[in-house]
Amino acid sequence: MSILKDLEFRGLLHQITDREGLDKKLSEERVVLYCGFDPTADSLHIGSLLPILTLRRFQLAGHIPLALVGGGTGLIGDPSGKANERTLNGPEVVEAWSQSIKNQLSRFLDFSTDIENSAELVNNYDWLGSLNVIEFLRDVGKNFTVNYMLAKDSVDSRITKGISFTEFSYMILQSYDFLKLNETKNCSVQIGGSDQWGNITAGLELIGKSTDSRAFGVTLPLVTKSDGQKFGKTEGGAIWLDANKTSPYQFYQFWLGTADNDVIRFLKYFTFESQEEIERLEAEVAAQPGKREAQKVLAREVTKLVHGGEALESALNITSALFSGDIQSLSRVEIEEAFKDVPSTTLEQDDVALIDLLISVGASPSKRQSRQDIESGAVTVNGVKVTDLEATTKQLGRLGDSYLIIRRGKKNYFLVKFE
Repeated sequence: MSILKDLEFRGLLHQITDREGLDKKLSEERVVLYCGFDPTADSLHIGSLLPILTLRRFQLAGHIPLALVGGGTGLIGDPSGKANERTLNGPEVVEAWSQSIKNQLSRFLDFSTDIENSAELVNNYDWLGSLNVIEFLRDVGKNFTVNYMLAKDSVDSRITKGISFTEFSYMILQSYDFLKLNETKNCSVQIGGSDQWGNITAGLELIGKSTDSRAFGVTLPLVTKSDGQKFGKTEGGAIWLDANKTSPYQFYQFWLGTADNDVIRFLKYFTFESQEEIERLEAEVAAQPGKREAQKVLAREVTKLVHGGEALESALNITSALFSGDIQSLSRVEIEEAFKDVPSTTLEQDDVALIDLLISVGASPSKRQSRQDIESGAVTVNGVKVTDLEATTKQLGRLGDSYLIIRRGKKNYFLVKFE
């Protein structure tokens, strides 16, 4: 299957400037393509995963991906998809975030020097940082009319609220990136999210006016959930690719919770499962929706892609332990990861009565309620039901030498750490 047909099967072709011409070019030669990622935080989130994995798909098909970190454009701010002006970050902050994002991107693409289609990381600050403003306005700015720029959705949607000249100029800078990569790397394709269509086509216009090269643009669909909720957001905030911001266990659970109405689409988008396997899972969802096999495959494959095999095994171990109640099998690190977001209390005292502890951690409002909860069997400590009213923390032991995990009822967890 050709790369474009595979993308089409997966629903990843939203817009394309010349399908027939690009298909022909991809079949006849090794093509260089790029996608840009502006450093707006110290980590990418899963909203960036679709274009990253699309670059990977092109590389697996034999083409050469360029992952561009916007060290220069990140100092400006892209107005695309934003209702208000971005907060400008300082050069030191953007540089640090750029390096962090470079490290993340290197996990998804093959940068081996011993292959013919080795991927490459580039930073647009390398050429934008040294631009002479007069030369830039004369040589690049003259190719864009204000009317042309105003017609682009990224600008038009901001006209009523106002847009600064800084963000208004972003389109020209991104167009210049495409031109620069076309001239220096023979890059002929830019991919991006659907909100990047205006910026991409502006780059094609600039290349057409400045060179004899033929270039192409491809955009990917905006990822949405069938229930109308925003993709990649939870009650705890964004789902990040950095394990320190979203743990592998939390990451795995996010994908495991995918609705039946979304899971097949997300398998196509975010995994490298074959068409046959995806169609098998689709039939499984239709026949046995409660089995959730497709969700397990999705969670497993994406977690392994982003965090690696060891992190996936840890996430599976935590999931199994919490489901079975056998939390004593968890390591210290897994305990910290699994109960990262539950109410936690640090104690300096080595021995505390369980009745008093339930009050201090917020599990029970009073001693009377604590006694009632213990006597009724509603309290487990470290996975074991406790009904002894005289129980103390010293008798109950520790997990990982430092922790007590209290559960009141079925879902109310509390973490106690001893200094």
